[in-house]
Amino acid sequence: MPAALAPAPASTQSPISADVLARFDVSGPRYTSYPTADRFVEAFGPADYGDAARQRRLGISASKAPISLYVHIPFCASLCYYCACNKIITRHASRAREYLRYLEKEIALQAAQLGSRMPVSQLHLGGGTPTFLSDDELTELMRMLRHAFSFAPDGEYSIEIDPRTVDAGRLAHLARLGFNRLSFGVQDFDPAVQQAVHRIQPAQQVFDLVASARALQFQSVNVDLIYGLPRQTAASFDRTLAQICELRPDRIALYAYAHLPERFKPQRRIATGELPYAATKVEMLSRSIRALTATGYVYIGMDHFALPDDGLAVAKRQGRLHRNFQGYSTQPDCDLVALGVSAIGRVGGTYSQNAKSLEDYYDHLDQGRLPVARGLALSRDDVLRRAVIMAIMCQGYVDFESVGIAHLINFSDYFASELGALRQMETDGLVRVTDRDLTVTDTGWFFVRAVAMVFDRYLQTDRKRARFSRVI
Repeated sequence: MPAALAPAPASTQSPISADVLARFDVSGPRYTSYPTADRFVEAFGPADYGDAARQRRLGISASKAPISLYVHIPFCASLCYYCACNKIITRHASRAREYLRYLEKEIALQAAQLGSRMPVSQLHLGGGTPTFLSDDELTELMRMLRHAFSFAPDGEYSIEIDPRTVDAGRLAHLARLGFNRLSFGVQDFDPAVQQAVHRIQPAQQVFDLVASARALQFQSVNVDLIYGLPRQTAASFDRTLAQICELRPDRIALYAYAHLPERFKPQRRIATGELPYAATKVEMLSRSIRALTATGYVYIGMDHFALPDDGLAVAKRQGRLHRNFQGYSTQPDCDLVALGVSAIGRVGGTYSQNAKSLEDYYDHLDQGRLPVARGLALSRDDVLRRAVIMAIMCQGYVDFESVGIAHLINFSDYFASELGALRQMETDGLVRVTDRDLTVTDTGWFFVRAVAMVFDRYLQTDRKRARFSRVI
């Protein structure tokens, strides 16, 4: 292991046998929502969203509760082969200007539905590449948002950044616009891996940008990494981890690469034979957890790490961790208003997704209606199972009595078949189940998605799980 990494402590996890890996490294959702987005239906449209927004607007407590905003910027100047996001590859800056005009229409429609000057405690710009927009365009976008919504002075305002698209001057401009959190897409520092995924960015470039962000006093800097990419080995990823530990961002998102070339055309450019085996990916994750925790990071769960004084780690300790379409979050379980093509939001007991193509997105707005293309109104069972699944994903713990009281059920009776299905996982050391509670073990965190899947009613009769990424 590289010298920059402190020696990893002895693992507290039992070795994962090939048999356990074969049985539980299955395809399944990441549970940024439940039910998952593939369950949305086209029968849910703008009128249904309008009903949910109206109920929120008329509700005494909900109307005053702050919301989260997500804005999707779909454009990228170059193609990364691993990417499964909804993006548009273009070098024509004029497309961004046109997109902003339509975003302004959608923002106005949302404000009319929800009520003007709705309080906002969290904003996230994702993509695509949000920094595809020029400084003037980002200024215009923030002007539109601040005109329609009221931003809390102590809110979390973040933006995803491709390091190849910014410099210190652009970071200073983002600070002036009110952004206080940055997320840099790194994926891997190894040149061979970068070449294999068509994303060349020198490590020094990232180090310089993070130094500039700290000088500008951004509250938090996140770095995204991906393990399981072509040409990666456990040893090569150790070297990237060593550099990340030296960089010391406040948060680290460590995602498993999901190779689904049948769904995502760019991934067909990746040579399947260059991908690491599942056992190697387990080793990468295990070594990553050991290396990062040895250098002071708190393992938040599944794919996130944070320094002990970061808000994410504090929320984890205090049991306030939440999960939404952007991953783990410190914000209360509040409504999420989504803006832009393909963006997914949540209002009240509903989920909704905008049209996935620019043509359809623009057409909806030209006709004066919100671009909601599909969604779902949650049933009582959906709400109950969401509570259980999110408790597993966020805390790795479910207290049966608390869930039962909140949802007026007897947990052991309602979930009798699910608790029975957990017996093999308990035998294999992935969970501990008593008459009172369910706990995910250290080893079980490798398979936490598989644990959550046991409570997913939609998957119990589903035979098309291959559309999801694998757990490992």
